[in-house]
Amino acid sequence: MKNLEEIISLVPDLNREDLERWIEEALIEARQEAGGATLNDMQIARVRLICSLRYDMDVEEETLPVVLDLLDQLHDARARLFSLCQAVLSQHEDVKAAVLEALSDDKPARGN
Repeated sequence: MKNLEEIISLVPDLNREDLERWIEEALIEARQEAGGATLNDMQIARVRLICSLRYDMDVEEETLPVVLDLLDQLHDARARLFSLCQAVLSQHEDVKAAVLEALSDDKPARGN
C-alpha cells in the first residue's frame, strides 16, 4: 500500500489534483487509513493505465469511465475464459475431445 505522495512520485506526469478527482469519481479505489488514502498495487497499475489513456492517448476526461468499464469487462471476460479453459483441461480425455470438436465445428467463417 502506498500513500498519494508516494504514488505521485512514482508515476510520471501525475498530479495530485487528477489523482484525487479520479478517487472521488471512483475510477480508482482508495483505502482510507489514519494517514490518509492509500492504494494497493492493482490500483496503482490502474492509475498508470489512466495516466496513459489521459496523457499519452488524449482520452477525454468524460470518456475515461466508459473506456475503463470496457477494459474491466474485457479483463473479466479473459479471467472467465481462463477459468473455463482450466475446467475443461481438468476433464476426462473424452470430454476434452468433445469440447475441442464442438469448438472446431462452431468456428465462424473469416471475414464475417
